[in-house]
Formats: sequence, structure tokens, C-alpha cells
Amino acid sequence: MIHIPYEQLSKQALAGVIDAFILREGTDYGHRDIPISEKRERVLTLLQSGRAAICFYPESDYFDIEMVS
Repeated sequence: MIHIPYEQLSKQALAGVIDAFILREGTDYGHRDIPISEKRERVLTLLQSGRAAICFYPESDYFDIEMVS
């Protein structure tokens, strides 16, 4: 696994990685629907704070966003 700093991605590439993560995460947000724009902002905040990182798995050519402990 290789960590990819979010700052090294173009805005378009970063948006694509974040959207792919949001669309496959399947998290239940409770009784209220959260707009995708708010979900995007939450993920970006996690990346900016260092609580999450973009990970690339070269053996499968796969990107993901994972929480950092």
C-alpha cells in the first residue's frame, strides 16, 4: 500500500477519489439524508486534518480512503 498525499492530486482527481469512496461506503447516516456535497466536505476535512489518507494498492490498481490511527 502507498499513501498518496491528497495535495498531490488535481482537484478533478481528488473529487473522483472522494466520490468513489462516498458511493461505495454504504454508511447509514440515520434518520436524515445527508447531501453528497456535505459528505464530500466531511471526507475532505478528514483528509486535511490527517485523520484519513488516500491509499493506493498497486497489486490491484485500487484506490481507497482509510482512517489513520
